[in-house]
Amino acid sequence: MNIVRDSDVVELDGPPAFSYGEKVRSRKMVRNDGTFLGREIGETLVEKGDEGYVVSIGTFVQQFYIYGVEFVSRGYRVGMKARELESLEAVTGMVQS
Repeated sequence: MNIVRDSDVVELDGPPAFSYGEKVRSRKMVRNDGTFLGREIGETLVEKGDEGYVVSIGTFVQQFYIYGVEFVSRGYRVGMKARELESLEAVTGMVQS
C-alpha cells in the first residue's frame, strides 16, 4: 500500500481546486493551531459540514494552495487546504442536471 504524505504532494503544479466565490463545505473539524488570533489553541473554528465561500487563494511552503474560506454563520475566515473542503457547486450542478 502506498501512503501519500504531505511532503510528497505539490499542489502548485496544477491549478487551484476551488475558485473565488465558490461555495464549499468543510469535510472535517478544524481547531486553532495557534495561528488564529483571538481564539484559544485547540478551540474549534469550523465544524464538519459548515458551509462558506472561497474569498482568497494563497500558497503555503511553495507546495499547497490555502483557501481563505469565509464562514458567514461563524463570522470569520479560516485558511484551509483542498483536502479539508468539498465544493457545493459541483453537488448542486449534479442535482439540477
